[in-house]
Amino acid sequence: MKKKCPNCKLVNYPNAEKCARCGSAFNDRNAETSLAGPQTSKILRRVFICIAVSIITVAGFYVSLVFSAASLSYEERKTVERSIAILEEKGFSNEAMILKRLAVYRANDNWLNASVAKENAFAATNFPFEIVTLYPDFFTYPADDVERAAILLHEARHLLGEDEREAYEYVWRNRKKLGWVGERYGNSVAWSEIRKQTREYTPNLFVCDTNPYGDCTE
Repeated sequence: MKKKCPNCKLVNYPNAEKCARCGSAFNDRNAETSLAGPQTSKILRRVFICIAVSIITVAGFYVSLVFSAASLSYEERKTVERSIAILEEKGFSNEAMILKRLAVYRANDNWLNASVAKENAFAATNFPFEIVTLYPDFFTYPADDVERAAILLHEARHLLGEDEREAYEYVWRNRKKLGWVGERYGNSVAWSEIRKQTREYTPNLFVCDTNPYGDCTE
């Protein structure tokens, strides 16, 4: 670090008391201006560059996730809209808002999902990018839009930052509020699969021997 003369702009040695060219004396104010000013400017410029590069990198990553997968068809989008409307009607307004306003839906795996083994055959979520992938099984196996709403409710909890255990427990505890009950859906493929996965992730809900399947929420 060196002292720059505020008069003639000559760069002097750090221990110089006056400018070698014009003879101007260096005081504390001049030294602070010549040293701290440019240094602060360089730091701020580097911080700005780092922030800009980070934003561009994250944006590029997001775009690659979206465009490396196919979009939903018109009929599939309508099915999703009906299921979200059910969630909204049943009082899951926060989840419905996220699914309606923030989520981006894809019909198959993006490059990141394709690299990870998945047990869930219905859907997958990329948090915090709010990307929801709906596999063909989502449209095939559920008995109706109420069951699809249950699956979307699970994915909405992921979009809120919850892990698998929290998402499965939330949906299972709120299934009656949704209208997704065993009396009506007990024989469906989606019900059986989701109940099995819920027992795997939240075994504490299935320890009541007096209830069917040990389900303590019955």
